Amino acid sequence: MLNNIKYNFDEEINRKNTNCAKWDGLEKYFGYKDLNPLWVADMDFKTPDFINNEIIKAAQNASYGYSVESDGLFQSIISWQKNQHNWKIDKEDIFMINGVVPAYSACIEAFSNEGDEVIVQTPIYPPLYKCVTANNRKLIINKLKNNNGYYTMDLEDLESKITPRTKILALCSPHNPVGRVWDKEELEKLANICIKNDIIIVSDEIHSDITFKKFIPLASISEKIAQKTITLNSAGKTFNIAGLNCAYAISKNSFILDKFKKIAHKREIHSINFFGYVSTKAAYENGALFVKELKNYIMENIIFTKNYLKEHNMNIDFHIPEATYLLWLDFSKIDLPHEEIKEHLLTKVKIALNDGVSFGSDGNKYFRLNCALSKNALNTALNQLSSNL
Repeated sequence: MLNNIKYNFDEEINRKNTNCAKWDGLEKYFGYKDLNPLWVADMDFKTPDFINNEIIKAAQNASYGYSVESDGLFQSIISWQKNQHNWKIDKEDIFMINGVVPAYSACIEAFSNEGDEVIVQTPIYPPLYKCVTANNRKLIINKLKNNNGYYTMDLEDLESKITPRTKILALCSPHNPVGRVWDKEELEKLANICIKNDIIIVSDEIHSDITFKKFIPLASISEKIAQKTITLNSAGKTFNIAGLNCAYAISKNSFILDKFKKIAHKREIHSINFFGYVSTKAAYENGALFVKELKNYIMENIIFTKNYLKEHNMNIDFHIPEATYLLWLDFSKIDLPHEEIKEHLLTKVKIALNDGVSFGSDGNKYFRLNCALSKNALNTALNQLSSNL
């Protein structure tokens, strides 16, 4: 724990009755109101004052009309990527959008035709495969290899499934839900397969700031790889501002970026919330210390959860993630079918976790737990789990 901590992550804020999906959407998504919510990938931490103050300042003008991005916004993104990830990008490489998922869906339309194939690596964040079928493309599953909870890419399987109709590979980097930060060698091998087969890589890097080992943006590795990649990112996860709907696409290939822009305009996903611009710029200009302390706190929560499960002999385990505040819990030692475990968690334990099967069939007997909450709240949730499972 840092001695000079500036941000108080132990502070608990009331999110009930604030139109908060995690808390107020429980009955809609799970059928029960009285659950402890550890599901949606946003944090129960207060958004830092350096963002809140800029939002309040902007609101004092009492005018919320249409807005445009500023040079300062672009410079904040450029500086953040350079300072945090050693990735040099230019203003002309960036296009502002209202969300990573809408942009991913637009990428599918931009870089493939109906009936073409899109590869996803499961278990995976559900929209990364749902968007494929919604756009009338063929979903190709390249399952990750599960090595006692540590996942690696199965590149032999990937190559065996590529056909002339394969146009896109969806990369989740860092990976949600398994928490991998892909290393340079893995990324290079993957990219080289895609380059050889003329496949465009859509790299979802929204969790890239909350990492516990060095993160490498795929397109930063080489110019050759950059020319086959479009990267989607946002400050939303890192600074808990996802509800302000501001994200961005990056590509060094002007042809790829222009094709994407055409579909983004067609789908009207380029109009950004007024406060989205304000909050993103403030986050990237002032957020380095916040992120450093946030990652320390989250890792403490991860270790606390790991030790708690072991000390209470709970037959639940997980591999300590290399990124994110999301824990991919393995319930396979519990001698019950997946659906019975799920029902027990909801009706007896009274905890809402993300159902592992929603991430793909290889999520059977897995559930995703969000540990981005105060230590006191996390301890309460784990006590519920140990007392009722």
